[in-house]
This record gives sequence, structure tokens and C-alpha cells, in this order.
Amino acid sequence: MTKIWRETGFVENDPWVVETEELKASEGQKPLLDLETLIAQAEESNEVGFGVLIKPADDVRRLEPYLYRLELVALAFPAFNDGRAFSHASLLRERLNYTNEIRAVGDVLIDQIPLMLRVGIDSFAVTNETALRRLSENRLPGIPHHYQPSARDAEPVKGYSWRRQTKPAA
Repeated sequence: MTKIWRETGFVENDPWVVETEELKASEGQKPLLDLETLIAQAEESNEVGFGVLIKPADDVRRLEPYLYRLELVALAFPAFNDGRAFSHASLLRERLNYTNEIRAVGDVLIDQIPLMLRVGIDSFAVTNETALRRLSENRLPGIPHHYQPSARDAEPVKGYSWRRQTKPAA
């Protein structure tokens, strides 16, 4: 079972669907298109409100002309050790200035969520039982000190100029 989680808690009735051979978007749902399908549909129409699923090997920079038309960019994490989607999120937020929702889908583990939040991912399609339980108990692991900048603001820490401290969520 997949549940959508944001820092405010679990989301009910999320309209976005990753379509497969067995699962298609039904009435009231919106499909997450693959990159090639999104580009083809965007070129054919002036519609807005698209959702796209970016796979690790996709070039996220190809989205640039269409970003203002996207409501959601879902980044695929096919395995816990494939971190290319972290780079995709960072590019979207910091270089392409994408401000709408970025969602992690696939192998989303509890230990990675704080790091995903730091690069600008703001919603998560969670299937892992441990992650679901810990999120329902508000037990998100914390990483208080960071050595690199991120899409989220960090508070400066006394002592070392290169050390940052996570700001509490507002």
C-alpha cells in the first residue's frame, strides 16, 4: 500500500497515479506522464497542470521549457542505493527555480527522508512498512549538522563557517 506523506502528515485522496500496465488513472485522478509523453503532449497543447515522472537516467533539464505548466514532478528512486534523483531535485530547485511540488516515488526509506527534504523534495510516496510506521508516529530521524548548502535554508553555527544547522520546520 502506498501512502503520500508531507511534513504536515499523510495526504488523503491524492489525485496523482503512476500508471502501469495494470493500473491506469480513473475518473478524478491524474496520470504522471513519462518525460517523452509529457514533452509530446505539451508541444501539442497549451494545457497546464501536468505531472511528470522522471526516471534516474532522464535529463531533468529537458523540463525547463515546460516547468511553468507542471503541477508535480515525481522523481523515481528505484533502489535505495540509486541517488540520481537527489541530483534531479537539486537541479530543479536551485538551477531551474522550480517551485511546485516535487515527490519521491519508489524505494523511499525513513533514513533518506531528511536528506530528500534538504534537496527540495516535499512529498513522498511511501510503501516501506518501517517508514510508514515511523512517519505515523512522527519519528523522523534528524540530522542536526550539515556541511553542504541545500535547497532549504540553514542557520549558521558558531565556530566553523562551513557547518550549518537545520532550521526547525515552520
